[in-house]
Amino acid sequence: MTERLGPLARKLSVPYYEDALPAHDSFHAKRVRDLAVRLGNECERTVDDEILSAAAWLHDIGRPRERMGEIDDHDAWGAVKAEELLQAEAVTPAQIDAIKHCIRAHSIRSSSPDPKTLEAKLLFDADKLEATGARGIVRLACIVGERSGRMGEKYAVIDDASVSGAPPSDHSDIALLREWAEERLDRLYTSPGRRLGQPRQGFMDEFFMQFDREIGVDGEG
Repeated sequence: MTERLGPLARKLSVPYYEDALPAHDSFHAKRVRDLAVRLGNECERTVDDEILSAAAWLHDIGRPRERMGEIDDHDAWGAVKAEELLQAEAVTPAQIDAIKHCIRAHSIRSSSPDPKTLEAKLLFDADKLEATGARGIVRLACIVGERSGRMGEKYAVIDDASVSGAPPSDHSDIALLREWAEERLDRLYTSPGRRLGQPRQGFMDEFFMQFDREIGVDGEG
């Protein structure tokens, strides 16, 4: 292999994001990559940027297939597919194993292993921070719409019935976004990740307070 691992993984990942929706497309992969490298640069320990970059580009290549019901677990599928792609490019087994672990451990689902390496923890944190702050709120809203808009299901409601006094709904509401974001901030592994998460938490607190203040501003009618 003569090409650097990060750019190589970017090139290999692009076709797998062609059918992705906005919350998990190639732009998301790039933001996670950039954020992971930023966190790595703030670490006191040495970070393998090539492993981290490659894993970030490849971490969600299975998302479109999972969304369409072709696979059950995009983490596990993505790790296997990444191994196939990288082996064909003569990437070393040690590098492939490191990247596979990062991919397998980047999710918060119960079936995912805990991240053991620093690179895996940085990827996990970068991916979770991508679901917080201003951009994260937009992404989470996209995910709610993506999940609730599938055939046979109803869309989530915007209003939080506990705040607006509206009749309770059986469907997800705005409170779900807050829960998802806070869950991700609570799970961060690294000191740089937690430092970056603090102002994002502050922004989200202000956002949701403003959201609550706007409920019912038009009154009854």
